[in-house]
Amino acid sequence: MIAPLLTSLLLVVQNRPALDSATVTRLLNQLKVSDSAVCALAGEALTNYGGFWGHAFADPGMPMPQPMPTPMPMPGGGPGEVRVNMHENTRDMDPAVLRAFRAVIRDDNRCVRNIAARVLGNHGGSESYSLFVGMLKDARADFRETGARGLGELQDSRAITPLVDALSGDASPVVRMTAAWALGEIEEKTAIDALARALGDRAPEVRRTAAWALGELDDKRAVGPLSGALNDGVLEVRLVAVWAVGEIEDASAVPLLATAAKDRDSRVRQQAAWALGEIEDAQGIASLEALMRDPVADVRKTAIWALGEIEDDRAVEPLVAALKDSDEDVRATAAWALGEIESPRALDGLTAAQRDEVGSVRHAATWALRQIDDNNENIHVRVRPRVKVKP
Repeated sequence: MIAPLLTSLLLVVQNRPALDSATVTRLLNQLKVSDSAVCALAGEALTNYGGFWGHAFADPGMPMPQPMPTPMPMPGGGPGEVRVNMHENTRDMDPAVLRAFRAVIRDDNRCVRNIAARVLGNHGGSESYSLFVGMLKDARADFRETGARGLGELQDSRAITPLVDALSGDASPVVRMTAAWALGEIEEKTAIDALARALGDRAPEVRRTAAWALGELDDKRAVGPLSGALNDGVLEVRLVAVWAVGEIEDASAVPLLATAAKDRDSRVRQQAAWALGEIEDAQGIASLEALMRDPVADVRKTAIWALGEIEDDRAVEPLVAALKDSDEDVRATAAWALGEIESPRALDGLTAAQRDEVGSVRHAATWALRQIDDNNENIHVRVRPRVKVKP
């Protein structure tokens, strides 16, 4: 069963003929009786046909991305995750094909419903809005979840009120979670208060998703409500709350992140360092200097990256000391950060780092010396710099 199904999908995706309703119906019927993992993979292939969207379909119960940005200051790349706007690069679909997807929107197979919701949300227009709002009021919780999911895909501001009602009053935590996700997808500021209240929901998955949605809304009014989530008893909630505060990038959050920087879990401490780097406010230097002494190398590296983002001269001495860290990535990131700050006080430390046993550290030190003073004849460049500087 699996091989013929995947073969059919590959033929459709590779050949890219015009999708017809018969092909869609046949594939959806096969997916109804397939393994859930196979359905997820097949759904990714089917819904990505023609470039409809690009985010992961593998876990239909977790529509939001996992917000754990990893700073990559050198070589190449910046922090953050890649997200694809699902409403770009779309194309009109045959009405008969849309009807084929609409026919399974109330199917008992959750994966199939999710596939249909994504297609109809991106291509169904005003008819889909009425369909999803109606499903959001269904007696079956799984259908209400699909309704909320479809409204999030549709990104229609008319859905704010019904989604807020679902978020605050639905008995199912899955429906409340999906409503929070949909509000984050729509990105209307009017949802801030409802999402802030959801940070106190009894279900951790709802609290986590509400925090993510507030980060998506990117409004400084959300910083206050998120402060409580920074102390949530569930690790995943704290992680997402710190991410959201970093996304908002408001300096008022810096004192709040000082608490997260002392969290018992190293992942939260690393996330706090990332957030302080995103905010780029000198108030965060003290917390970051403390994190440079963290026992976990990834935390130290991220704190150093953040100091490079802030570019404050007060961080030079601790960064020079970090050039002797036991971890080579920490040393290389410290050299990069000193190059970002461009202080002459770092010259001796960086010159010594050109003799480091690890090539990436030497290259970073050489690049940093050139950043500080490219015309200084006293700087002896030992290695041609190959560091790709982040834009």
